[in-house]
Parts: sequence; structure tokens; C-alpha cells
Amino acid sequence: MAKAAAQEDPVDAIALLKADHRAVEALFEQYENARSKATKEKLAQQICLELIVHTAIEEEIFYPAIKGVVDDDIWHEAYVEHDGAKTLIAELMASHPDDAFFDAKVKVLSEEIKHHVKEEEQRNGMFAQAKKRDVDMAALGEEMAARKAALTKQYKADGLPTPETRSMIGAKTKKGKVLEAAA
Repeated sequence: MAKAAAQEDPVDAIALLKADHRAVEALFEQYENARSKATKEKLAQQICLELIVHTAIEEEIFYPAIKGVVDDDIWHEAYVEHDGAKTLIAELMASHPDDAFFDAKVKVLSEEIKHHVKEEEQRNGMFAQAKKRDVDMAALGEEMAARKAALTKQYKADGLPTPETRSMIGAKTKKGKVLEAAA
């Protein structure tokens, strides 16, 4: 007998995160193929939303649940990679496709995310290490799915928050003038 539509099968935490990875990879591919600035702007906003929600559920729920279960260096690196991505997300949120470096920022963000995903999903990476230990992935997935739904609803209604870094010390940078290539 079919289950009621409101009742869904429990989602394993890692399956949920991998589904997020595939979704954002598809958005980056769509961005790469987009020609109009309006389409690029819409896709960039969707990419930012997906990544802000994804990093939130990983940092609030998944990473704390696997601390001490996975190698510390992998765990720390994941936070730093998130923070690097959040810096580019903040740049994208504060700019527009008309800006000179907008496309380059999306491209670099895509490359950073590909690297991060590869490290999480690779053999003996974060996900593999977490699976080998006694972590209830179904319960974790349920909690993460609920938080993801709540954050997505909130951010669609209220707008995206400024990304918050967790591993960076808040060092200030100075904006210099753009150096042109020598003619």
C-alpha cells in the first residue's frame, strides 16, 4: 500500500547532504550556460540560498554530531572551506552581474564547492569516516531536513542573512585598485 503523501521515508543525513551537493552542482552548470544577466542574477541568488542553508545545517547539526568521530584535520578544514565560500557568497550578495568580477566570483565559488564536496564524499573522507562509526544517520537526517525546510522558508520570506564565518578571525582587507594587464 502506498504511503500518504505527507508521510515521507526518513532521509539519511549523508544522502540529504549529497542531494544538496548535486542540486548546487546543477545550479552552477545552469549558471555557466546562462547568457542573460537576469537569469545569472536569479541563479546566483538560488546558489547563495542553497549554500547558506546547506552550510547552516552542516555546521549546526552534522559537524557537531561527528566531532571526534572523524579526523580533526578533516573536521577543521571543512569549517575553513565553508568560511572561504561564505566570503564569496557575501561578495555575490553585495554585487550584481553587471560588476566586472561577478562571473569570476561565481566560477571560483563553484570550484571551491567542487573541492569541498570531493573531500567530503571521497573514499575515507568525512562521510565515509562518519558512516563507519555509531552515528544515527536517520535521526540526524530527520533533524537536518526539518532545519533545512525551516531555514529555506525563512530566507525566502525575509531574504538571505549575511553569511557568518566560524573559523575566520575577522581580519580586515583593504580594497585596492584593479590592476590592468600590461598592454
